[in-house]
Amino acid sequence: MDNTNAIGLENNKAEKLAEKLNELLANYSIFYQNTRGAHWNIKGEKFFELHLKFEELYNDLVLKIDELAERILTLGHTPEHNYSKYAASSSIKESSEVTNGVRAVENILNSFKMVITLQREILDLAADANDEGTNALMSDYIREQEKLVWMYSSFLK
Repeated sequence: MDNTNAIGLENNKAEKLAEKLNELLANYSIFYQNTRGAHWNIKGEKFFELHLKFEELYNDLVLKIDELAERILTLGHTPEHNYSKYAASSSIKESSEVTNGVRAVENILNSFKMVITLQREILDLAADANDEGTNALMSDYIREQEKLVWMYSSFLK
């Protein structure tokens, strides 16, 4: 009996990957909404600069949310879509600190740390499953986000 999915990955390994990708999807969804809130509500001297940067970030996050959901489907599983489940499973929590630029950037940096850490865990699972598709996606995300961490950190210094 064949125990592989439609793309040739072992079913049990694909299931573990999909579970972890759903956890990442939840984190991205909360990260997205927090960033959207900061974009809408930011105040102060750096308003114009941060308003634009937050818009760039949430536009990127919404693309990643879609890519993650499609990757979960490619693995043969169902992406979660309920915010109540996102809130329950996300390490990133909803933020109400959206008007102060420094606090908003600190929250963004904390969110990046959480998703990068989770993506590295997914890289390990993807390597074990010989899943180059998920591996490539996570590697691309990590590379982009490490640069953004440097840039947002530079804003704070």
